[in-house]
Amino acid sequence: MTEQQAIINYMERNGLMSFAPAAALIDMDGTLYDSMGHHADAWYRMISELGIDCDHDEFFMYEGRTGVDTINIIFRRAYGHDASPEEAKELYRRKTVLFSEMPPVAPMPGAQRMVKELLDRRLTTVLVTGSGQNTLLSRLDKDYPGAFPEGMRVTGHDVTKGKPHPEPFLKGMQLAGVNAENSIAIDNAPLGVMAGAASGAFTIGVTTGPIPEQALLDAGADIVYPSMEALADNIGKLINPFNMSI
Repeated sequence: MTEQQAIINYMERNGLMSFAPAAALIDMDGTLYDSMGHHADAWYRMISELGIDCDHDEFFMYEGRTGVDTINIIFRRAYGHDASPEEAKELYRRKTVLFSEMPPVAPMPGAQRMVKELLDRRLTTVLVTGSGQNTLLSRLDKDYPGAFPEGMRVTGHDVTKGKPHPEPFLKGMQLAGVNAENSIAIDNAPLGVMAGAASGAFTIGVTTGPIPEQALLDAGADIVYPSMEALADNIGKLINPFNMSI
């Protein structure tokens, strides 16, 4: 599907006569940073320490959920109940420690160029992540200067319902002062794509890990790219056709 056709489909589905994006709401892990492998490793180690059976790759599918949500999925499966708030806090702290002990992760190839392309076109960029870990949040100003200042970040600490609920992206729109029809959401995981689509934003999926393209399309992505580099290459095709009427 071409960019223009994806946009026309979105506009027709939402009853829009025209659309010009003013903000880009962007996921962090697996989108801005090549970090999901480390997260899966840390989750797997932490849960295994509890003596609970789990599959390493299942944590890729939980990407976008808050830490508490992920812990409660495992607890309900293993014990039939949620973790207590105190247990969840301590277990997430342990997972954070395990992640921080791993080698530093790099920005996702193409992501810095993609963000620059958006900023050059005067879009407001807002971070929308289910993570609350300072390990990467503290690097944003250095790796993406000017893109995600304090006040333009939605983290797992800022929402009551994480992805796939649309609350994180809706809060991002509030921070940017835009409506859904003036927003694009960028995410690499099915739960994030589901949240973006449910928020009403034009939703872009990017395959940066083991999750296949079809899973992102099935989750509601308007268009899917095979890498952040491919998305960066095509920002112009996405933004300019938005500024049109049908």
